[in-house]
Amino acid sequence: MEELTSRGYNAEREAVTLLANAGDPELAAEAAADAAGDAFVVTSEHAREAIDGGLLDRAPESEATPDEPSYPESAEGAADIAEKAPTDMGGADDPTPADELLAGEDGSGHPDVSSGAEISKSQQTASGSGVEGKGSGGEDSSPSSTTADDGRPSPSSTTADAVGSRSPPAPEIRNDVTGQSTGTGEYEEFVGTFQDRYDRLAGLLRGRVNHRPAEAIQSMPGGSDAEMIGLVDDIRSTASGHWIVELEDTTGTFPCLIMKDRAFAPLVDDLLLDECLAVQGTLADDGGIMFVDSLHFPDVPRTHKPNTADRHVQAALISDVHVGSQEFAQEAWDRFAEWLHTPEAEAVEYLLIGGDMVEGVGVYPDQDEELDIVDIYDQYRAFAEELKKVPGDMEIVMIPGNHDAVRLAEPQPAFTEELRDIMSAHDARFTGNPSTVTVEGVSVLMYHGFSLDEVIAELPEEKASYDHPHKAMYQLLKKRHVAPQYGGHTRVAPEEKDYLVIDEVPDVFHTGHVHKLGWGKYHNVLAVNSGCWQEQTDFQKSVNIDPDYGYAPILDLDTLDMTVRKFV
Repeated sequence: MEELTSRGYNAEREAVTLLANAGDPELAAEAAADAAGDAFVVTSEHAREAIDGGLLDRAPESEATPDEPSYPESAEGAADIAEKAPTDMGGADDPTPADELLAGEDGSGHPDVSSGAEISKSQQTASGSGVEGKGSGGEDSSPSSTTADDGRPSPSSTTADAVGSRSPPAPEIRNDVTGQSTGTGEYEEFVGTFQDRYDRLAGLLRGRVNHRPAEAIQSMPGGSDAEMIGLVDDIRSTASGHWIVELEDTTGTFPCLIMKDRAFAPLVDDLLLDECLAVQGTLADDGGIMFVDSLHFPDVPRTHKPNTADRHVQAALISDVHVGSQEFAQEAWDRFAEWLHTPEAEAVEYLLIGGDMVEGVGVYPDQDEELDIVDIYDQYRAFAEELKKVPGDMEIVMIPGNHDAVRLAEPQPAFTEELRDIMSAHDARFTGNPSTVTVEGVSVLMYHGFSLDEVIAELPEEKASYDHPHKAMYQLLKKRHVAPQYGGHTRVAPEEKDYLVIDEVPDVFHTGHVHKLGWGKYHNVLAVNSGCWQEQTDFQKSVNIDPDYGYAPILDLDTLDMTVRKFV
């Protein structure tokens, strides 16, 4: 039973008996949970399917992706070290090891440079060049001409010469606010955005609970069973150490009490204001509060199966280039661009850049003292020159970040036509932040990652930290929203729909912003924070940020295995 509850399941008594009598009860319980999928109650039928239906013959999902790195043969001129993306779902590293426990299961800053815990254990430098390969790669060709109607400028004749035969299909882009923004900042527009957020996230939870509106629960007699879906309006502790979580739906608010001795009580530390939750429980005798027996997040289904490409092709995932800064890692960028021209990089046909192309102007105090280029347009012209070094036959997709010359409030529209014209050298595609970009059938949720600062500040270090930025990303996947908390540092623009909701489960979640490298898998979604191309600035030094720069995660789209190359 412990194995089931650790994965968020309750079980029928007969199912528990069947699993306990299996040859390997722990493996049987895991297989039964896989058979139950999103049912959250393991039945005797699920147990029999696990025991008699061959599920025990398959490796558990948590073992489907090897944790051990593999090391390919070194390529000429570079020391190659390849690592598959580690799977952090083995239990202790799961951001919600018991995220949806049911009734009856009561229980009694900025670190040093890191390439993620998994990399730091096995990273080596071979003799030869200063490039450490954690990936394998690609080739190149020549740009194709399209119009600005699909988010692309006209191609330039000055792009890097093609040396290969890349001809990648065009990416598909969804959930892009560009050209769709209607908000003017009126109060009613914010109400509409949050109404849309609630409706869509509640839709993900309605299959798990029999939702009653807050207004209806308020009129129910004491002692009644009650279930509700709402946005977190307030979180406070009682004098006895219990927790009261106020949930709000479209009809009102209702207080929910989480007793400190419940097995799921530690999950209160994971909660953020304005995220969507579902609770089940019993009303107090006076009907004024609900005693919570279980809580549910929208989350990624445990049964999620990612898509893969039907041919061997790769994508490079990078972000935070910061051209214009005195600390722009020019030599590392040049090595990266040169490597993309080699036969070794023949399969790298896509370059996905997650924001902050330039350093920007006036982003933080005294930034002008750290600028190599002080004019914002000149910064983008210099970035365009760097982009020309990349092979001209690659498909490039770019989203903006908080240092870029677009509005700071999210969702951020793509770059303006003026900036697109400046960056026209590579015929790149420009889309908003966030956007879902599908390449070769693989969906990549691209989000710059500004909200990660807030998640890391609010949650316990073991759940979210700069040392392991991908774990903060797990929390966003669990909440199915890239910036759940409103009113903090992350600014939100009111739109007719909440573009920050994660409607579709992506195959890959790609962010940047925090300048730290980390990756892992959450419910089979690969989460990647790709580091940066900027060495430590004086400002970063003053706030103890030691960046991971000069890394290029290389994703095999046909297997979703990921390797990382270092160009420093």
